[in-house]
Amino acid sequence: MLTLLLTIIYLAFISLGLPDSLLGSAWPVMQIDLSVGMSNAGVISMIISGGTIISSLLSGRLINRFGTGKVTFVSVTMTAVALYGYA
Repeated sequence: MLTLLLTIIYLAFISLGLPDSLLGSAWPVMQIDLSVGMSNAGVISMIISGGTIISSLLSGRLINRFGTGKVTFVSVTMTAVALYGYA
């Protein structure tokens, strides 16, 4: 049971950081499809960084209010939606 829990925690940790690193490899194709310049990747990167900062500042309040399980579930769900958006 402990191994299963550690596996779930590990996968959740990896999945939360996946979209951050995906932008660098996906942007060359995305910029052609969207007909935008390379500099727009910086804007998207700043939005991602701002979201990371805000979520870090609010994580304590959210965990105290909703619990670790619900916050993790919502975070992983939002990460899946973000990855779908990249696709």
